[in-house]
Amino acid sequence: MTLPLDHIVIAVQDLERSIADYTALGFNVLRGGEHPGRSTHNALVVFADGAYFELIAWRAPAPEERWWQQLQRHGEGIVDFALLPTETGAVVAAAQARGLDYEAPYEGGRLRPDGAQLRWRNARARSQDLPFLCGDLTPRALRVPEGDARVHANGATGVARLHVAVHDLRASLARWRALLGEGADIGEARLSADGGAYRASLKLGGSGPGATELVLSAPAQGVATGALGHRLATRGEGPYAIGLDVRRTAPARALDEAATHGVRIVLAQDSLPRETAAA
Repeated sequence: MTLPLDHIVIAVQDLERSIADYTALGFNVLRGGEHPGRSTHNALVVFADGAYFELIAWRAPAPEERWWQQLQRHGEGIVDFALLPTETGAVVAAAQARGLDYEAPYEGGRLRPDGAQLRWRNARARSQDLPFLCGDLTPRALRVPEGDARVHANGATGVARLHVAVHDLRASLARWRALLGEGADIGEARLSADGGAYRASLKLGGSGPGATELVLSAPAQGVATGALGHRLATRGEGPYAIGLDVRRTAPARALDEAATHGVRIVLAQDSLPRETAAA
């Protein structure tokens, strides 16, 4: 099953400040609007490969929401990510038939600043190493703008690699196989060069240009250090580092995490080296 990366959710305290900081880093930041029935509003950084960052903030406390809870407990940073299904219900049914515990689909939406109303159907896994699904009910171009909106002054063109922290690599791979089904492009598990983590990779959205490599990392011998260890010790399983492709040849550089609001992002023509994410 081909399920491309849809977006990465970044929880922030102040949306206006975050927009200013990401703009200063060379990103083209778009105001997304508000979510009816919730206190959230957002902004988007959309890439040429179709994936995007969602910067999300709250106008009022929302103690019933997991993302808000993580923001209060652990500060700003990545709280989730989503894949793009053709039809959410069909993907959930297939995954459930393979023994994966996904919640029933539910609908959501957003009101853009220009008055356009967007609708989608989500479904959430019960395990944080897996993404939620976000399938459009209205045209995706309304939710994810095209054209010049995807051009960035820093040259970023797409999410080449996303690193996800997991406690048990074998168990997580089994869940991912249940989600993606037969034919999923999953690489061999391996011990990293520094001996600090076991890793396996898989391709989201197929194996062609624009596909995102997902790297699952688990601590070797139950001990994790660096960015991997920090993620597991604080937020638990989930995404913790991003490698963005750029259109020009330049040395890889990590962006200032104060300016990215706690997100580890590396710009590189060959995306983020695996060892960098584990350091």
